[in-house]
Amino acid sequence: MKKLVLSIAALLSISTSNVWAEGSSVNASSVRYVKAPRFVRPLVEKWISEYEKTQPGVEFQIAKGNQGDIDLNVVFDNQQPKETDTKNFSHNIVYFGEFAVLPITASGSEAAKVLEGKHLNSKKLKQLYFLNDDFDEDEKKIKQFEKLVIYSGSNATSVASSFAHNFGVESSSFRGKRISGDDLFLNTALEKDPLGVSFNALPNIFDLRSRHIKEGLSLVSLDLKKNLEDSFTNGATIDDVIAILENGHISEIAVEKVGVSYNGGDDAVGLFLEWILTNGTKYNHEYGLLNLDNKLTQVQIDKVKTEFTAQK
Repeated sequence: MKKLVLSIAALLSISTSNVWAEGSSVNASSVRYVKAPRFVRPLVEKWISEYEKTQPGVEFQIAKGNQGDIDLNVVFDNQQPKETDTKNFSHNIVYFGEFAVLPITASGSEAAKVLEGKHLNSKKLKQLYFLNDDFDEDEKKIKQFEKLVIYSGSNATSVASSFAHNFGVESSSFRGKRISGDDLFLNTALEKDPLGVSFNALPNIFDLRSRHIKEGLSLVSLDLKKNLEDSFTNGATIDDVIAILENGHISEIAVEKVGVSYNGGDDAVGLFLEWILTNGTKYNHEYGLLNLDNKLTQVQIDKVKTEFTAQK
């Protein structure tokens, strides 16, 4: 009898273990993965941690490396989502904010001295950063930038294309050297080359804790109105820059929408997107991004609600 009881207990134990394992397997497979450029990743991580407090049963994680099973993909307005994931994206996009790109060099470098006080307008920025074969300009004006070395990003998540499109040219028109990998490597290149000049998104230029420009970097001076100049000097904060750019367009500064490409067939994804647009955007400034205007944000919210409601 004692042996029979022990046998039954053992069977129950094995059965319970199997049920638990199956449950764990289901939970593991219910993880949704988010792919994002590195400068947007801290914001996405904030979304995930805050959303988990409201929906503890639903798990989102940052995708690692070249992981193919992606549910949400953070993309720029000028990018076309690629069909590289296994869940066959419907390629719907909702926008949650904007990012800005500023021209930079290393503080105290020879390049910084050459550009000091130049107050570059759009035309001069094109002369500096891009191949000038098609520009009908005085040769002397172009030669002042010849010795400077331009560093631009080359991977799919680089803001290089956004910077180029702001001046009406393709990213293939950059002169100088292309850097593979994350755009943070552009900062590293400037540290090593005293003649180096580049650009980057605000979260890569400013320290998000101190809100001031990162040590070793210097903003390239731009041709701006007197009342705006102080907001784009090395003594300015990221909040100064964001406030100015949310209130008006400056032709010398690239600003582009950033959004999420998603698969429209997953209700959990739809609820997360709706939460991002109604709650998550309040963290945009903290992580160096600009907000969309209220009207455009409402359009995005309505788009998500309409699409996911229609599927039910």
